[in-house]
Amino acid sequence: MPAPDTGPRSVDRALEILDAVADAPGPIGAKALARRLGCSLSTVYHLLGPLLARGHLVRAGGGYAPGGRVIALHRSFQRHQGMRPGIAELLPRLRRATGAEAYFTAYRDGLITVVDSTAPVTGTGHPFLPGPETRAHATAHGKALLAAVPRAVRRRYLADHGMARLTDRTITGAERFEAELAVVRGQGFAVSVGEADPAYTCLAVTLPDGGPGGGGGADGVVHALSVSLPTRDFRRRQGELRAAVARAAGRV
Repeated sequence: MPAPDTGPRSVDRALEILDAVADAPGPIGAKALARRLGCSLSTVYHLLGPLLARGHLVRAGGGYAPGGRVIALHRSFQRHQGMRPGIAELLPRLRRATGAEAYFTAYRDGLITVVDSTAPVTGTGHPFLPGPETRAHATAHGKALLAAVPRAVRRRYLADHGMARLTDRTITGAERFEAELAVVRGQGFAVSVGEADPAYTCLAVTLPDGGPGGGGGADGVVHALSVSLPTRDFRRRQGELRAAVARAAGRV
């Protein structure tokens, strides 16, 4: 029988197990994990031990599910992304006021992340879910955040992440994008009408910890508040939504 993975490969396998459990629709058994990872059952059991002991996983329903430690990691993630007191309560209030999903996003160290949202955890088909944002050039929150950092920082970001064409409305040219961000800075909010997903429109404002061209707060982090909804609903409610988001941002 082959020896269980050790060293860096063992760490990689353990992270693959965590990802597989996180992605599964419910508790997943050791045999299914072994098949998914393409490794032996003994290797899976070898790695499940410390993951269970540290609380990253728990036994549930004849298989394995995320454990309580995940909650602490999630809170730490939000803290490091600058999630301030009151944001968690503000997003549902904005959702109730507008009928649109609400989001808190951050630019930090060359990355843009959706830190929290009101989108349901089961809504995997929703175009804007918490996690790394790879379509910042095509989203309102991405435009708002990039408009608030110095041009040199923005150019590095776009060079690193590209400007993929996602719909026929997506801006893919650097000069046109700069012109769009000048509009964002002038009007104080950003809009993306079907640029990331043809069926959705989003509207965003930056939060007071950063300023246009200022690179964010003292730690270089910029935050934004945004909403998204079907484009057909946005067109008749743009003014109402803009006012609601501005009021919510003013409470931060």
